[in-house]
Amino acid sequence: MQIKQILAEALVGEEITVKGWVRTKRVQPNVIFININDGSVIHNIQAVAEPGVIDEDTLKLITTGSCVAITGTLIESKGSGQRVEVQVKTAQVYGTADPEKYPLQPKKHSLEFLREIAHLRPRTNTFSAILRIRHSLAYAIHKYFNDNGFFYLHTPIITGSDAEGAGEMFRVSTLDPKNPPLNEDGSINYKEDFFGKETNLTVSGQLEGELGAMALSKIYTFGPTFRAENSNTARHLAEFWMIEPEVAFYELEDNMRLAEDFTKYVINYALENCADDLAFLENRLKDEEKTKKADERSELALIEKLRFVVDNEYVKLTYTEAIQILLSSKRHKEGKFQYPVQWGIDLQSEHERYLVEKHFKKPVILTNYPKDIKAFYMKLDEDGKTVRAMDVLFPGIGEIIGGSQREDNYEKLLQRTKDVGIHEDTIWWYLETRQFGTAPHSGFGIGFERLVMFVTGMTNIRDVIPFPRTPKSAEF
Repeated sequence: MQIKQILAEALVGEEITVKGWVRTKRVQPNVIFININDGSVIHNIQAVAEPGVIDEDTLKLITTGSCVAITGTLIESKGSGQRVEVQVKTAQVYGTADPEKYPLQPKKHSLEFLREIAHLRPRTNTFSAILRIRHSLAYAIHKYFNDNGFFYLHTPIITGSDAEGAGEMFRVSTLDPKNPPLNEDGSINYKEDFFGKETNLTVSGQLEGELGAMALSKIYTFGPTFRAENSNTARHLAEFWMIEPEVAFYELEDNMRLAEDFTKYVINYALENCADDLAFLENRLKDEEKTKKADERSELALIEKLRFVVDNEYVKLTYTEAIQILLSSKRHKEGKFQYPVQWGIDLQSEHERYLVEKHFKKPVILTNYPKDIKAFYMKLDEDGKTVRAMDVLFPGIGEIIGGSQREDNYEKLLQRTKDVGIHEDTIWWYLETRQFGTAPHSGFGIGFERLVMFVTGMTNIRDVIPFPRTPKSAEF
């Protein structure tokens, strides 16, 4: 029986067996206390043994980090901090943990240290809470789309196209790196490679997702994506997960409604189903905030920040209107923005957060961005200068969703691929959908780790994925 079930049902008087990992052990003259956690819930369960019940040899092996099975009677706790505890009858040690070597002793460890032992950090309260919330969010995402008539589409991980046109992709090849076949001009002959062409790990499932939407009407992807971006910031990973719905017959306004409904649903799901883990992380964040300067502290507690999103209607305005607000702001006039504000810039996080946290005090959806700072597949507005793009902005992080109505006109899309330097022969199939039964369609992408960061309050993306992949780091 898992600890979560034991604590929820509190079947006092029944004999139970608890299996898990020892967090602490205290030996007193008349009693022995053993705190055990099995990962099913943030709370430990306390096992209480009278002297002699556990033989000395076994007791010596029960140390922090060891794995045990405790059988006994569930009784009402005589101490504070827990409702019930286990009166021990027998104890078995599955696996020992040498106290001189086991790195997770009962003390505070830095997040930097825990990243070095990612194989063990899920046993800490912080990371077990994050992983449980990560699971709940993933489940909520699938449930939301399933319940709203979407089909889950598995798009390729290996691809011959670059959806974003950024070129920062990991190459997939079976060619001998020391002696690859060459063309006459000295370039590598990828026709001799496994797939007969140059291929990479995908940066997005969107293009293939659009193909699905043009047949099934409503699809979503949820899978791993990869960026070979040499960045070591707290917001970048080389391997991460993306959620990308695509919907036929949706225009920009429909896309905005979907994004708002979707984000509110999954965040509310976490609030309703991860209360204990969120409360723990909120208290952890409050302790962390105390070490910061007053002007660096968050104005909202974690759960308050989540309710900020769930309880408010999102403000919708154009990029041009947002630029005017920023230019008129006291912060701009006093020169307090680190990055300059002018029409045509790619808004920085400080600009996005100002709009959300200071000006509107609500989540914001910005639309109709300049075409030159957006991807080639976004539908051109009639002015020819902007596209039917949309970004959803949240407190604390700025952009959490990027999306658009897709260009459904063949000639316009073909011209955009030429403008940005994409060879049409690499995405001929994508272009061809605009020739055979084209239709208005829209979609967006949300980085799963970015969502988990927002919900958990963690500030480094390396701490919301079990085994982070970053430049010069592919451990575990």
